[in-house]
Amino acid sequence: MTATAVAGPSLRAGTLWAGCVAVGIAQVGVVLPAVVNGPIQAALHTSGAEISWIGDAYLLPIAVLGLTFGVLGDLYGRKKILVGGALVTAFGYLLTPLASTVPLLIAGQAVAGIGAAALFQSSLAVIAAATPDPRQRARGLAAWAVAISVGALLAPLLAGVLTEIRSYQWVFGACAVIALCSAALSAALVTDSSAPEGRAPDWPGQAALALTVLAFLYAVIQGPINGWSAAPVLVAFAVGIIAFTAFVRIETRARSPLLRLELFRVPAFSTAAIVAVLGMFAFIGGGYVLSIRLGVIQHETPMGIAWPFVLLQTVPLLLGPVLARLLRGIGPRLLLVAGLLALAIGQLWLAAVPVSATGLAPILGVLALNGIGFVLLVSGLTAAMVNAVPVELAGMASGTASVVRDLGQTLGPAVIGTVALSQAAPLLAQGIAGQPAAQAVFAAGGPIAVAGARLGPRVDEVVTQALGHGYSVGLVVTAVTAVVAALVAALFLRERQ
Repeated sequence: MTATAVAGPSLRAGTLWAGCVAVGIAQVGVVLPAVVNGPIQAALHTSGAEISWIGDAYLLPIAVLGLTFGVLGDLYGRKKILVGGALVTAFGYLLTPLASTVPLLIAGQAVAGIGAAALFQSSLAVIAAATPDPRQRARGLAAWAVAISVGALLAPLLAGVLTEIRSYQWVFGACAVIALCSAALSAALVTDSSAPEGRAPDWPGQAALALTVLAFLYAVIQGPINGWSAAPVLVAFAVGIIAFTAFVRIETRARSPLLRLELFRVPAFSTAAIVAVLGMFAFIGGGYVLSIRLGVIQHETPMGIAWPFVLLQTVPLLLGPVLARLLRGIGPRLLLVAGLLALAIGQLWLAAVPVSATGLAPILGVLALNGIGFVLLVSGLTAAMVNAVPVELAGMASGTASVVRDLGQTLGPAVIGTVALSQAAPLLAQGIAGQPAAQAVFAAGGPIAVAGARLGPRVDEVVTQALGHGYSVGLVVTAVTAVVAALVAALFLRERQ
């Protein structure tokens, strides 16, 4: 390994602070759409598909580019990737508030997501490299994990306050400023490191993976809009299948593969990977429904949208100190089962709450269960996947765990949005018969557009009930998915001693 000399205490502290700020700003972007979906829909009159693309444009690069940024950091220096990632994130956030159309907004989100993919990978790498002592490294990794929770907690507060005072554009502008500060902090304080031996970019594998996820995502989001038998949707499914087949072939033959497929031959690892995709799909899908319920259906104020997500993210912070004892005491498998069942109960509870019930009181229990489920799920998954392989493969297993988790959270909004809108559309079409203005908006943008148009009390009541029903069905899907994941973990996950 080629790296700088072991950092002194002050340099370690600087690297730790800079890494934590970097991953915090990356996590802010993951949570932001949940709070600003409603204001964006009201300002730009977005359709349901466009709302899904705005969120997924940020998540997609994180899911498909993370491993490549890890390789580039090992080859050319992790500090360069950390600083560059912050600058790219800032540029994306500067594009976003200037966007006057949905495609430009999606493009800004995608650029910011590319930077975030670099931040997630390189922030952890610089902290690990700067803390060779096991105790110091444990504290550093714990601080990095807490920084993610802090970013998730601050995001709804930042979005709620600035949107309430000014507009959603100011939220992205503020994030751009924070990202620039992160770049400066990293440039000044981070101790650089690299590990080029045996590392090489896998560009064919990267291209095949990106095309696979993008094609399937396009098909799932556009299917209800264009029709499942429409040529673009069928072509997208075909491209996704071909690209995935090519990805598997490339990875089995590459000298330095992006993703080591032999890890999936370990039963415990492949089981945990399945649970990761299903579990993160259930959690993020449920969070997406909550954001649509609060912002688009109930038309809550920005702070009215923000507070539920603040409370949800507070739960992981409160449980953080006891997670290590839980992992040692009951093990990852039971932790995963408990977390997934908590998620399922929370999603079913929210589905049963009438859409007319506003405010925090009716959903406090939902928020608590989802927060508990999330923290148990993430901690259990990481431990299960790393423990499933020999210690020399732990780093590779951790990186693969991040990929499969990110894939699950990328699919959540797309699939649940598709399910919900396909259920809501027939009810709404029937309810607005004889309403030419509402029918025109519905034909142009679907149920979400009608909800944002505010076309009168009668139409508002019809669209509220239609969307409430559709997204409740979506919550049932997330709950069933969580239960399936819990059963897979309980029956097939065997913990390696």
